[in-house]
Amino acid sequence: DSGKEYTRQVTEGGKLTWRIDWPARWKALGVSVEPFGKDHASRGGSYDSGKRLAREVFDSEPPFPIVYEWIALKGQGDMSASRGNVLEPSLLLETVPPEVLRYVVLRARPTRAIRFDPGLPLLRVADEVDRADAGDRALELSRAAAVTPLGVPLGHLVLVGQIADFDPARAREILERGGYRELDPQNLARRLEMARRWLEHFAPEEVKITICQRPPASVEHLSEAQKRLLGRLAEALESLEDPEAIQTTIRELATADDGPGVGEAFKAVYRVLIDRDRGPRAGHFIAALGPRKVARLLAEAAGS
Repeated sequence: DSGKEYTRQVTEGGKLTWRIDWPARWKALGVSVEPFGKDHASRGGSYDSGKRLAREVFDSEPPFPIVYEWIALKGQGDMSASRGNVLEPSLLLETVPPEVLRYVVLRARPTRAIRFDPGLPLLRVADEVDRADAGDRALELSRAAAVTPLGVPLGHLVLVGQIADFDPARAREILERGGYRELDPQNLARRLEMARRWLEHFAPEEVKITICQRPPASVEHLSEAQKRLLGRLAEALESLEDPEAIQTTIRELATADDGPGVGEAFKAVYRVLIDRDRGPRAGHFIAALGPRKVARLLAEAAGS
């Protein structure tokens, strides 16, 4: 108001208040485009006052505004540092490549809220990035650094990792047996470690499995029809390798005249292998474990 001017070195301390600091930075840095959250775009908010300060105090045009929505965490609401509702980027980067996180943001329009779920949906996005067409603009922008797809769905890698105790050599052997050939060893090791970290921090409980080395005590409660199916499946697995062929065989045995039905058949298989009623897709699971190994377990359970 007095018209006096003052100069102070930044190194001597002090900072402009937010509503003045923002337009001052526009002027000092020559900002022409400014993205900001929707809270600053409300009527009478920071951008409205910043426009006036830019023109009337700093004699400059305000930058073009790009208003964006917030990112919300599933089940927890909008991300907010003040409320502690955040995810550490460093932790996320241990579970998926950086290109995946960039793709999550870039594929959505700025005015559309992003509902971020680091659980199974994050794995699906990672697979989407690996499969995406080269013409996808969001993909092009997210790949500031080149990413080399492994060619194995991350969810399947989580399963194989648990079977192999996340040992790269054992995992590669299992994957090759399942038809995944010519895997880059370094890329496999890196993705396998990401799968392990995701399992540790973000995986739902139903994804975490413990492989039974012997049929659990609970198989005693299986019906005669279920045990009969296990014995027949054990015989069939002596000559099966292909995951889809294994899946089809279980269904055929389940729907035989004296079969237990599809639902009860799969329950029996999962009960023997992981002591649960549900689990990963059975054909791929058995192929990854090794059909002959599974056959021995099933035969033992059928005779209990």
